Amino acid sequence: MENYYLDFGSWLRSQFPFRVQKISVNAGFTCPNRDGRVGYGGCIYCNNQTFNPAYCDNGKTVSEQLIDGKRFFSKKYPEMKYLAYFQAYTSTYGSNEHLKALYEEALAMEDVVGLVIGTRPDCINDELLTYFEDLSHRTFLIIEYGVETCNDKTLQLINRGHDFACSRHAIEETARRGIRVGAHIILGLPGEDAEESLRQAPIISSLPLTTLKIHQLQIIRGTRLAKMYAEEPFHLYTVEEYIQLIAQYISLLRSDLVLERFVSQSPAELLIAPHWGLKNYEFTQRLQNYLRNARMK
Repeated sequence: MENYYLDFGSWLRSQFPFRVQKISVNAGFTCPNRDGRVGYGGCIYCNNQTFNPAYCDNGKTVSEQLIDGKRFFSKKYPEMKYLAYFQAYTSTYGSNEHLKALYEEALAMEDVVGLVIGTRPDCINDELLTYFEDLSHRTFLIIEYGVETCNDKTLQLINRGHDFACSRHAIEETARRGIRVGAHIILGLPGEDAEESLRQAPIISSLPLTTLKIHQLQIIRGTRLAKMYAEEPFHLYTVEEYIQLIAQYISLLRSDLVLERFVSQSPAELLIAPHWGLKNYEFTQRLQNYLRNARMK
């Protein structure tokens, strides 16, 4: 199938001479807008259960979680190599010594060939960036920042605890050291329509990012957003609307930006809305078909 953007799978294959799979790790972190450093309650949409796989258990050590993850994936691909993905909550939130010990523990595991570290832009410091710079010279590394939106009013509404200037600074400082940088954004946040999302696309594209994750807003049980939605429902994209938006969004991004995903798929028992009934790969196929048909017109 013809690609209309630089997809993460193809790009990752160009980085390694072997098959590579991410293994999610929950190292027991929290967030500064949960523990009171900048706020309480976390982001209004967040329920960490939505992205922790079954093998990812913070009651186990990093090594034990990686062993379980390898067992999970190696049944299909025995020769697989792995990236340890520090995914849950803010994976740079702790003392630098503790953080370095966790990362080094992961890298010491057999067949682990790199790290992906998910964090917030307000949870990075110069000492850690210097360590990451050194680390990037000896292993594959992506530092992935939750940006969510470029709109400061929205960031305040969702209780993010930082502004967009903070995101820009963290991304620029990380990239300046030669480290691969990823970002995560959400389309359809309260108060942001398609026009606002498309306004932000060139801003995101102007950042020195290597990779970008995008996904639709989902209403998850047990979150403050779920309460807001129940009290005063707001528009959520249909699949068709979202595909059109993503197609326009992609057209405003630079061609060398690696696009890792476009949707998130939360567990059915936690998801209130929207109910699309599509796997991630099924959405991608529909998007590819839409882009192909649009090009042929």
